[in-house]
Amino acid sequence: MNHQQHLTAYIHAFVNELVHNGIENVVISPGSRSTPIAMVMAEHKHLNIHVHVDERAAAFFALGTAKASKKPTVLVCTSGTAAANYFPAIIEAAISRIPLLVLTADRPHELRDVGAPQAINQIELYGKQVKWFMEMSPPEGTKEMIRYVKTVSARAVSTSLQDPKGPVHLNLPFREPLIPDLENLQSYDSEKKDTKYIHMQNGELSLSDEYFQDLAARLSNYSNGIIICGEMDKEYFSDSILQLAEILKFPILADPLSQLRTVDNRQEYIIDTYDTFLRNDTAKKALKPEIVIRFGSMPISKALTLFLKEQYEIEQFVIDGGAGFRDPNQLTTEMIYCDEVIFCQKVASYLKYCSVNHELQTWQTINKMTKEALQQIKEIEQMSEGKLFSLLGELLPEDSVLFVGNSMPIRDLDTFFHTQDKKITVYANRGANGIDGTVSTALGVGAIKQPLFLVLGDLTFFHDANGLIAAKQFDIPLTIILINNNGGGIFSFLPQSQHEKHFELLFGTPLDLDFKHLITLYKGKYQLIENWIQFDNMMQMQTESSKLRVFELRTNRNENVEEHRELIKNVSQEIDLYFKDEK
Repeated sequence: MNHQQHLTAYIHAFVNELVHNGIENVVISPGSRSTPIAMVMAEHKHLNIHVHVDERAAAFFALGTAKASKKPTVLVCTSGTAAANYFPAIIEAAISRIPLLVLTADRPHELRDVGAPQAINQIELYGKQVKWFMEMSPPEGTKEMIRYVKTVSARAVSTSLQDPKGPVHLNLPFREPLIPDLENLQSYDSEKKDTKYIHMQNGELSLSDEYFQDLAARLSNYSNGIIICGEMDKEYFSDSILQLAEILKFPILADPLSQLRTVDNRQEYIIDTYDTFLRNDTAKKALKPEIVIRFGSMPISKALTLFLKEQYEIEQFVIDGGAGFRDPNQLTTEMIYCDEVIFCQKVASYLKYCSVNHELQTWQTINKMTKEALQQIKEIEQMSEGKLFSLLGELLPEDSVLFVGNSMPIRDLDTFFHTQDKKITVYANRGANGIDGTVSTALGVGAIKQPLFLVLGDLTFFHDANGLIAAKQFDIPLTIILINNNGGGIFSFLPQSQHEKHFELLFGTPLDLDFKHLITLYKGKYQLIENWIQFDNMMQMQTESSKLRVFELRTNRNENVEEHRELIKNVSQEIDLYFKDEK
């Protein structure tokens, strides 16, 4: 074999093995050194190829497709700083447990550390943010090397899918010339065509039946417990946790990313306004539990986190099928490494139904009272961030996808987006909680699931404006609801806001941008929303195929703070009055 044949046989075997192991989506950042793998992938009929010119946006787009499909997405880039631009999305994938397979092309070993152009040290570039790193051998077409490259390919996919799921990094050095033999690709198939060299089967964590039986007996001794569920998007989980709650008669404090606020059965166990009423000392004292059972990542609510911190004397269980350590409060008394669905089903099978739980009724009463008080925000006539989220459940269509930006939008979602009678899947980037790549991640989700709605603030939108090109290039319909309060609204709720001298310069950071021009650049349709009737009408309009729509709501940061504080004050007064009457 000559160099081109060795190169082609090696890459062809690698790509085929990816496909055999379930890879469907590939995001390629254009570049020269990655030519061999990019061209071979583009030839494969079973791969969906997305070419994204901005590496940072490309990585977040891949994060979105992996998040929505629950399968690894492959990222491909050339050597040099292109790979460094993937880093923020890789960090998010690592913390959020999203499977990614990052393929960075590299200079061959003889061109490293000698001043060659576009060459940086890519060995273990992402450090501990990836589950596995492999510096791959330069391409050869021998039988031994074909077995090697197929094994690495299968292992990379399998490792990314092992709980906790996450990113894997393979660094591939290529020598010139870089053009593969595309005209004769089929001739490079291995002797047993389309067969895998190695098959890897991932399992799920579980525990012995004796453990579940003992745990069920222990739980039976508690009548005053709560279940907390953070971000979770796992098949069959909703049904299994609701069954467990129904047997124990424990309320479920459901984070909006738990996907439990949009289930259509047993909603009486879902508590969705805790972020508001757990700010009240009387409520916290009355609702003090004997045991906490927690699933998923840490919830968004700071009020809930503080409430958990105060329960340092009670038992707190964390169930984690990814065998991580999600315990920032350092209060967990039992870390249970077991698949969450298996845990719920097994424990439920050994429990007897609890007849009445008065503590559950108290949670339900306070939740209902708080929800009714929060509905007062719908009476506000001006553009209001809280009112937006209180209306979204009514205005979004059935089976829609809602992606929400960080900072204030995700918190308003937690406060005002309550249980719904329709299926709405809610996503956000809550791993590192940054505003990076929000537009791109949402569009990656939209490449898999539709219809897609994105709600975010002006700083978050500006931060990833480049990501909008994916809507145009890949014909992904997207409706963006842009909350423009001309700056970082969340800082107005923090102690920094009391120091006015440098607040606007350092934290408020107003951009004073007219976003209409940006939307025109990407061939989208822009509409400034001036009243709620107009917003309702615009939301009722069907999304045009392959069109970007942006509805901008201009709000006032100071008014937003006052709205929130007034509502919390009203809720707190009603709660105090309720418990006073109970006495």
